[in-house]
Amino acid sequence: MTTDMKVQKMKAVSDAFIISSARAVITGEAAALKFAAKCLGPDFVKAIRLFLATRGKIVVMGVGKSGIIARKIASTLSSIGTPSVYIHPVESLHGDMGLIAKEDAILALSYSGETEETTKLLPLLAKEGLKIVSLTNNPGSKLARWSDIILTLNVRREACPYNIVPTSSTAAMLAVGDALAVTLMKIKGFDSSSFARLHPGGNLGKLLTLRVGDLMHKGAANPVVKTGTTVKAALAVMTRTRAGATSVVDARGRLKGFFTDGDLRRYLQSPNAGLQTRIEKVMTRNPVCATPDTMAIEAARIISLRKIDNLPVIARGTKRPIGILDEKDLLKEGLI
Repeated sequence: MTTDMKVQKMKAVSDAFIISSARAVITGEAAALKFAAKCLGPDFVKAIRLFLATRGKIVVMGVGKSGIIARKIASTLSSIGTPSVYIHPVESLHGDMGLIAKEDAILALSYSGETEETTKLLPLLAKEGLKIVSLTNNPGSKLARWSDIILTLNVRREACPYNIVPTSSTAAMLAVGDALAVTLMKIKGFDSSSFARLHPGGNLGKLLTLRVGDLMHKGAANPVVKTGTTVKAALAVMTRTRAGATSVVDARGRLKGFFTDGDLRRYLQSPNAGLQTRIEKVMTRNPVCATPDTMAIEAARIISLRKIDNLPVIARGTKRPIGILDEKDLLKEGLI
């Protein structure tokens, strides 16, 4: 078949065929995952208890597609509180075994369980007294025979028309690896603050660590007026601080209301509007507030949901306005 004929044939493929083909792959993999979950049992419990008792790190290894999945599992384990590293079996046979300590545990991945590079390495690791957990589809394989615990995938068929391309098998490997990692995370009590400590950078770090107190305008940049102040005087404070709102406090400095550009526009549409009106007559009473320890992402959610531009920030307990948070600050951080 010529190149032109191949191109014409590809163009002739219907949209329905493309969608049905894609859906068949996804539903095939989903079925494999569902069955893998159903088959989890005592050996999975043993693996979890072994990893919990491990004083060193979990060394994850595999070759080819299994190696790619092994890298991801090692990365996930480390990111949620279980120290782990990926080591290529071939590199281990040529010196990288020095990275493996006697306090470590091994998680070896191989769908067939007969991958030569991995099965050559396991006897050497077993001789050193290391505990080995295997993740395979072949419980009778060489990999399984050298393992202390065998996690069987129970994949019956790949999501490929020829049952060749690693699809359902790699999806199941990844899912079982995630199940190990998240179960360990839960048992160890690894929470969102722990996660934030290990993920300080990028947008994820911002979501987990950035608080209102880190972004709010305070001191001279925080507009505050007392009850009894005129609308004109309040506007002067808002203009000086370049904020689109001001907190309104009573004689004891406690927040009584919030006056915004929106309040001003609505007020000026009334027939008796005047700049000498007292601020408490036009302010928003009992405004929604934040505290310095409120997560910035939560403040962003409030601002978006309420369709407002600013939030007063009050000290917990005293209700004194100690800052103001502007929507632009959240936009700058990519949180809105």
